[in-house]
Amino acid sequence: MSGGNTKPVKKKMNKAEFKEHCWGLTFVAPAFIGFCIFMAFPIAFAFVASLTKWNGMNNMLDNFIGLANYTKLLTDAKFWKVLVNTIIYMVGIPIGMILGLLIAVAMNRKIRGIKVLRTLYYVPVVSSLVAVAILWMWVFNYDYGLLNSIVKLISGAHGPNWLGDEFWVKISMIIFMVWKGLGSSIILYLSGLQGIPRDYYEAAQIDGASGWNLFRYITVPLVSPVTFYLLITGLIGGFQVFVEVLVMVPTGGLNYSAATVVFYLYDKAFGSNQMGYGSAMAFLLAILIFIVTAINFKGQDKWVKTIE
Repeated sequence: MSGGNTKPVKKKMNKAEFKEHCWGLTFVAPAFIGFCIFMAFPIAFAFVASLTKWNGMNNMLDNFIGLANYTKLLTDAKFWKVLVNTIIYMVGIPIGMILGLLIAVAMNRKIRGIKVLRTLYYVPVVSSLVAVAILWMWVFNYDYGLLNSIVKLISGAHGPNWLGDEFWVKISMIIFMVWKGLGSSIILYLSGLQGIPRDYYEAAQIDGASGWNLFRYITVPLVSPVTFYLLITGLIGGFQVFVEVLVMVPTGGLNYSAATVVFYLYDKAFGSNQMGYGSAMAFLLAILIFIVTAINFKGQDKWVKTIE
């Protein structure tokens, strides 16, 4: 009997297998080349840039400063402020998921006009982000906005300065982000709900389970894979919020109260020509996203259930 260190014997491919192997490589090649050009190379380039004082015009390698950009970031009060802003905006993630699940449950039944309702809820998802952001600027306008008109009609008092106040600008952004992403949550939860076997509900009802218990002990656990997906994609997208702020609050808000990490990164890289500093910020953000995502994947076994 051979020992554990025996090297595996490579089987020589015949002509047909070699041809199939070549075709496989041919089909994979475009994706691999695209990844190298549009992902691997920019990542490597940005990492090198993050170690320099490159301003986009000078020689990058002549301005090598090592980890100075990273140490500067850790003591940059503005960076920590925009990071806190970014995390505050993520309050909208659980709100969007709860609303999405409740509306999906309401829509998961045969009622008249349900297809029209589903389409209407999905319209914001397929709409241009810039276009709807401009539309919501009018909704949040302090003087003649729709929201303040409603507030005045109901209470008689003038509403808050939604985009001009340090507190209310965050509320405004959360409202907008929840509204924009609600359609996706509803559609995904609907697909999850329709995959739950009716037998589970019927068996529980025979045992006397109420509507709330059916929702709590059957619906919520069995749509947890959808919840997990929405949580992961929401967190990754939440760390990358940029366009909404750039369009609705182009200066970053009063005292930078609305700015996010990506907005600050953009401001430094393209507004102040500090490409190296901006690249360091991008790498730090990528590491943060990786850690948060890894923690979520590590903990998913404790609460994500699948239908067996």
